[in-house]
Amino acid sequence: MKHKVRYMVIGIILLAWSGFGCTDIVVGKKATVDGSVITSHTVDCEYDSRLIVVPAQDFPPGSMAPVYEWIIYAHKQPLVKLGEIPQVAHTYKYFHVGYSFANEHQVFIGETTIGGHPKTKNSEYAIMTIEQLQVFALQRAKTAREAVLIIGELAEKYGFRESCYLGECLTIIDPNEAWVMEIFGVGPLWTPDSGKPGAVWAAQRVPDDHFTVVPNLSRIATINPNDTENFLVCKNYIETAVELGLYDPNSGKPFIWREVYGDIYNHPWKIGGMTRLWRVYSTFAPSQNWKFEDALNYPFSVKAEKPISVYDVISLFRDTMKGTPYDMTEQDPWFYTDPKLGRVKTPLATPQVDPTWIQWLGLTYYRPIARYYCSYFFVAQARDYVPNELGLLWFGLDNPENSIFIPVYLGITDVPKSWKTLDRSKVDRESAWWAFALVDDLVNHYYGVLKPQLDQVIMPFQEEIFAMQAAVEKAALELYKTDPKLACTFLTNYTSSVMLRAEKLYWELVDKLLYELNNNRPDCGGYLYDLYIEMLKTGEVPCSICK
Repeated sequence: MKHKVRYMVIGIILLAWSGFGCTDIVVGKKATVDGSVITSHTVDCEYDSRLIVVPAQDFPPGSMAPVYEWIIYAHKQPLVKLGEIPQVAHTYKYFHVGYSFANEHQVFIGETTIGGHPKTKNSEYAIMTIEQLQVFALQRAKTAREAVLIIGELAEKYGFRESCYLGECLTIIDPNEAWVMEIFGVGPLWTPDSGKPGAVWAAQRVPDDHFTVVPNLSRIATINPNDTENFLVCKNYIETAVELGLYDPNSGKPFIWREVYGDIYNHPWKIGGMTRLWRVYSTFAPSQNWKFEDALNYPFSVKAEKPISVYDVISLFRDTMKGTPYDMTEQDPWFYTDPKLGRVKTPLATPQVDPTWIQWLGLTYYRPIARYYCSYFFVAQARDYVPNELGLLWFGLDNPENSIFIPVYLGITDVPKSWKTLDRSKVDRESAWWAFALVDDLVNHYYGVLKPQLDQVIMPFQEEIFAMQAAVEKAALELYKTDPKLACTFLTNYTSSVMLRAEKLYWELVDKLLYELNNNRPDCGGYLYDLYIEMLKTGEVPCSICK
């Protein structure tokens, strides 16, 4: 019995590994409907979701900038100072969250942890975490290309302090270019005074008419260091691989970055990554008939078969594989046989299943893009035809399937206090995150009944936001022509009003759902009882759980 429990626990851990992790979808400017460049990020797992606008700042000569660890967990534990580096004279305004994602020049950064070969694990002397590198890049870069070079230089000089999964990927865009950048350590023996770089990194440009997705898997394959229009790479990438025993230049084999450093064929998350690769590629380039089992060998990026809108990307962020062979709600364990109705799906069936339930129910796990443990998410649009102040993030909290995408313009100066407040150790009615998290959790208790009802409430509100965008931006542009500061005030007020309306709506939904799910209601309780009464009225035999 002990061994059985042990293996079940191991299975649950492996399922969690295959499921946790972030998804970034990237689209070039010639592949989009409106000529915007898109990147995105589902920030899956428990990270700091407080949205803080950090203003531009000036510093006197000789100033030093602290380097911190645990930025992603700053909502629940103190930052740890690992060191400091010379500060620049001027830092740009940027938007700070667990993984900071935008600055005033329309440089946007998505993040997704990727696997790596165990030999790349760096030394205790490395101090540059990926989230700290993002902060420095946003403070200092005016373009995506410049951000790549800044991140690479800092990681090499101060050492890349990798996560427990070794590799990291950043998807970096500006109004003209989109880049995928991957970073790994150089092994445990590195020291700052060794004279050697403390990181290996490579970045590949996404062609303007292409799209790609990075789902916790290394995506860069063959590198051409001479093609600086499309590749940026550290000088030591082959040398370090040889030193670590990851590549033999005399083998005659080509140097494939995602195999050498990314170790993709041995990655514990590879199945969860493959489902997302398949889903995005099949959606935006369906005629190529992508095979799921070949997902690890998909090309870095693909030409879009028709123009992609930001709404298309948002739809994928809500995606749970419905209508595909990988829809977990259609698997046999969710069905029972009714004497009159035949094969019936229980309304408990949900795609938002945690690893424990997957094991107990005997489900086959396929990782969708939208997950219940998401902290926050965004889809960013960098646009060269509007002022930088109208660069746009579609931002939201918790699970994107059951949340609202809020327009956050780069010109805003602040957000409501409740969107800057987070304590997950207790329910807090003054924290917006709790409203969205509770609705998602309650809906998933009785998904088959409550999910359609939730959509009836939130989708009209979401469509209203989308419909308002053109008018809002037209008004902001008119104001900008005469008074840019007033235009920013207008955008701040608009974004704040949408945030507060969405938050209020979700707290109302919390109260409604708590009442409906209560099994001690005056009318005898809950949706299960309502379903039972309805079945009696129609003469249908209720399911076993209602008998």
